[in-house]
Amino acid sequence: MTRHDPTYEPGSVRPQMTAGIMAETGLDEAVLRSLVHTFYGRIRDDDMLGPIFAERITDWPPHLERMVAFWSSVALMTGRYHGRPVPAHTPLPIKAAHFDRWLRLFRETARDVCTAEGAAHVVERAERIARSLHIAVTEAQAAPDATPSLS
Repeated sequence: MTRHDPTYEPGSVRPQMTAGIMAETGLDEAVLRSLVHTFYGRIRDDDMLGPIFAERITDWPPHLERMVAFWSSVALMTGRYHGRPVPAHTPLPIKAAHFDRWLRLFRETARDVCTAEGAAHVVERAERIARSLHIAVTEAQAAPDATPSLS
């Protein structure tokens, strides 16, 4: 990674960490872009999840770019994503079955697009993210005006 790379931070160990992850998993920005685009194509075609996304996302290219940045940050530790995923998901009409379907589609897509090591790497993170979001959404739906508990 060079100073011309958007993930470059002078004095940071992030580029070395990213390079190590890439070498171990076979993941890079191109693979993550393919993963995200393929996955959301499947989401849009899904009978359960497609309508939820269709009601909320009308301009897909910016959303897909945001998701590539998200997965770059999560999987490669690039620091490209600067959003707040929990508030974006808490008002959605989703339950455990939606998270299960999301994870099933993500696992299938990861196995189809990534190396075995890369798929394991992103799926582990997706499972952790799904658990956290499910907890946050469940708490928000139970008490929409409450301040979230961090304990």
